Amino acid sequence: MPALQPQLLDRRIQAAQFMLSPEAHPPRVLMLYGSVRERSYSRLTTEEAARLLTSMGAEVRIFNPSGLPLADDAPDTHPKVQELREMVRWSEAMVWCSPERHGAMTGIMKTQIDWIPLSEGAIRPSQGKTLAIMQVSGGSQSFNALNQMRILGRWMRMFTIPNQSSVAKAWQEFDEAGRMKPSAYYDRIVDVMEELMKFTLLLRGNVDYLTDRYSERKESHAELTARVEQKRI
Repeated sequence: MPALQPQLLDRRIQAAQFMLSPEAHPPRVLMLYGSVRERSYSRLTTEEAARLLTSMGAEVRIFNPSGLPLADDAPDTHPKVQELREMVRWSEAMVWCSPERHGAMTGIMKTQIDWIPLSEGAIRPSQGKTLAIMQVSGGSQSFNALNQMRILGRWMRMFTIPNQSSVAKAWQEFDEAGRMKPSAYYDRIVDVMEELMKFTLLLRGNVDYLTDRYSERKESHAELTARVEQKRI
């Protein structure tokens, strides 16, 4: 393999490398929703999912996007930006729930994701976190917002779980108190939250090893070599 730098290859990929002992703290889940309407069905769906996660033993925080500026329309010292980024750093898993508007996720949802940096120094705040995605629609069932969020999750180097939730005619699925009625849509949300918890418990403690990359080790090796050679001059 002439293109390979063999000294940088991970030759120890085996079960012994993985940490199987449980962490001491509950799984930390950050939830984002994509609407600031007074009766926001993405928020109500998020709150239902949060109740489920809490009952499963997770520690849950929900970010309120109201007041968050457009990406790059304010400095990253803005209080809402700082609040969002601190929640991202705290979390081990995320749930994104967006309405579908004009066949896509909302600008509010995308703005929250755009404020999550791909890197902060040597740290990628979203890398290695598990992600569950949900959408609500005013009309028939659709998956456009889900497909977009799945692409974004991959771009943010997150482990997006296979299952997902799409609630059609969401305005019919909640009672006057804002609680979701029993339905197949509700059952799917339970499935998704269970799966998120399972993947989060399985992956946490192993994230640094799972996201360790040959190409990045190679780049770091080259930088180290250059620095050492420079000192010799």
